[in-house]
Amino acid sequence: MNLKDIDFNKLYIEQKQKTSFKSKGVEQWNKKALHMNKRVHQSIYNQEFLDVINIENCESILDVGCGVGNLSLKMSKNLKEIFCLDFSPVMLEQLTKNAQALNLNNINTICKSWYDSWDEVPITDIVIASRSMEVKDMKFALKKLNKKAKKRVYISYKVGGSFLDEKILKAINKDILRKPDYIYILNILYQMGINANVQFIKSEGQTSIYDDIESFIKSVSWSLGELSQKEIVQLKNYFDALKPEEKEKSKYVQWALISWDK
Repeated sequence: MNLKDIDFNKLYIEQKQKTSFKSKGVEQWNKKALHMNKRVHQSIYNQEFLDVINIENCESILDVGCGVGNLSLKMSKNLKEIFCLDFSPVMLEQLTKNAQALNLNNINTICKSWYDSWDEVPITDIVIASRSMEVKDMKFALKKLNKKAKKRVYISYKVGGSFLDEKILKAINKDILRKPDYIYILNILYQMGINANVQFIKSEGQTSIYDDIESFIKSVSWSLGELSQKEIVQLKNYFDALKPEEKEKSKYVQWALISWDK
């Protein structure tokens, strides 16, 4: 079989439908907004992502899946116009409050999902989609991003096909069906005629983010859905037994940062 005979987007769609990690709805993200706002701005991930973005000769950016603005707010001092798109109105409300607290006047919010019409979404010099590419149809989403960019596109996607560390899954004896890994995106872009760059950046892992067991359990259940009482006890035992060196070893997780020029 020749490479051109493989439909990587079809394979992505099929795997995405099977995976144990299901997409979250707007109400779930609305509920998460305030909690996210307390910690996401301090994440090491933010600077790792921003260090890669080339804003030379650029004045505007579209941040797709912007959340509470952990990237948009930081970019606002270097660009003339920032357009922040998210389907969660509570995320956008929190972002607006953050911008007001910083006296920023170049932040524009757009409440839309991947599946809404983007006809009114402006075309900008740069488009980013940071940790927001958990879509049903990857080729469809990549085309939407590419269409709105004049010069460059940057996206990030979790490496490994799982949002949870293998040790956490082993602790609760959980077998999962992995989601499509980042390599699907590279191959889909290649078949779209786009030769993309890829490099790897990091963010904090669950065992280093949370100091208390309740927050840790909430994080795991966010990924896997409702946990049984037995699984909750197993997670507590796992978390309590973690040694400092084990926390340090699983301190970071990797994200593939994929980019291309127009």
